[in-house]
Amino acid sequence: MSVTERQLPVHAPMNQFAVSEGELVVGGDRLSRLAARVGQTPFYAYDRGLLRARVAELRNVLPQGVKLHYAMKANPMPAVVGFMAGLVDGIDVASAGELKVALDAGANPLEVSFAGPGKRDAELRQAVASRVLINLESFREVTALEAISGELGLPARVAVRVNPDFELKGSGMKMGGGPKQFGVDVEQMPALLADIGRAGLAFEGFHLFAGSQNLRSESICEAQQKSYELAVRLAMDAPSPVRFLNLGGGFGIPYFPGEQRLDLSPIGDNLARLAQRAQAELPEAAFVIELGRYLVGEAGVYVARIVDRKVSRGQVYLVADGGLHHHLSASGNFGQVVRKNYPVTIGNKADSLDKETVSVVGPLCTPLDLLADRMTLPVAQVGDLAVVFQSGAYGASASPQGFLGHPACVEVLV
Repeated sequence: MSVTERQLPVHAPMNQFAVSEGELVVGGDRLSRLAARVGQTPFYAYDRGLLRARVAELRNVLPQGVKLHYAMKANPMPAVVGFMAGLVDGIDVASAGELKVALDAGANPLEVSFAGPGKRDAELRQAVASRVLINLESFREVTALEAISGELGLPARVAVRVNPDFELKGSGMKMGGGPKQFGVDVEQMPALLADIGRAGLAFEGFHLFAGSQNLRSESICEAQQKSYELAVRLAMDAPSPVRFLNLGGGFGIPYFPGEQRLDLSPIGDNLARLAQRAQAELPEAAFVIELGRYLVGEAGVYVARIVDRKVSRGQVYLVADGGLHHHLSASGNFGQVVRKNYPVTIGNKADSLDKETVSVVGPLCTPLDLLADRMTLPVAQVGDLAVVFQSGAYGASASPQGFLGHPACVEVLV
């Protein structure tokens, strides 16, 4: 191997899954046995043990009293939501459809929050009737909720999603700062808070979510500190004491070569300092950390079977029975500006030393259907199982499964 090759960035080790007899072990089963149990490929599999371990890891770092919420948009599979509801303190939803899944899963309505910039009146009515906390994102929602509260005889429980005047530096996706469709601009907050008071809504606090997929703990700490200080300032205009302060999430996982796992320790220390300050400045407020991808992303794999192997002008292509239509993110078409490979392996030959440079493609009639572009993988043949790691979040539900009429994939919690 040349010096240049040695210096190329590589993926962070995908060592969350054990290897037994040469195969990845997911949910206690070797991959080939799991595929037989599922009964078909392609499929997503989510490992209960890894979900449980990730929540425990966070509990060990977060200060006592800081609530942990699962943002179910990351993975709304009902079995996953039901499992997570038993591990975390609350669920964050982004539609009436997600609200139904959360409540059906047994989530406590008092610990469910509902965010989203385009809530329809029917959705707001469902949320008020369910007694969940609604994160307001516009003046229109105040007017609508005043009428709905009167109609139902229930004051709507509300917090305000604030669009701050800062961004989460280093985020894969910025969701606050500058012009945004999310939340209410901080400079408009005094007027909005006054409207909430006049409307008689049950004000509980603030929701600040500056960005997502961040691997820099110093940036997350800075955003949490700025969010807290902003909430303290806004509380002076609030119609009642702040009892709920959602400081967002933004915790990232390593997808691409050169990325390293997030260091949680500084974040825990920073939150402990903020919680200490809050005892004097916001004495009734409970802190909430809202995480989706970080809780479930590394616990999931996408598995597709190789159905053909072909060589085109010297380049080896492994054609799989799944691809872009099931896993848009791994194909590079879900927010990537420059396409990069997710970590991929041949799951039934995971420790093989016999390797080659190949591209793994799906069955669709488009060159965008690419799961691995010229990656060094164990040598694979027809019938072997290609595995995309880091697939527990924004997978099946974020993909165009109806595209070109191929079968939908299966999801299993194991």
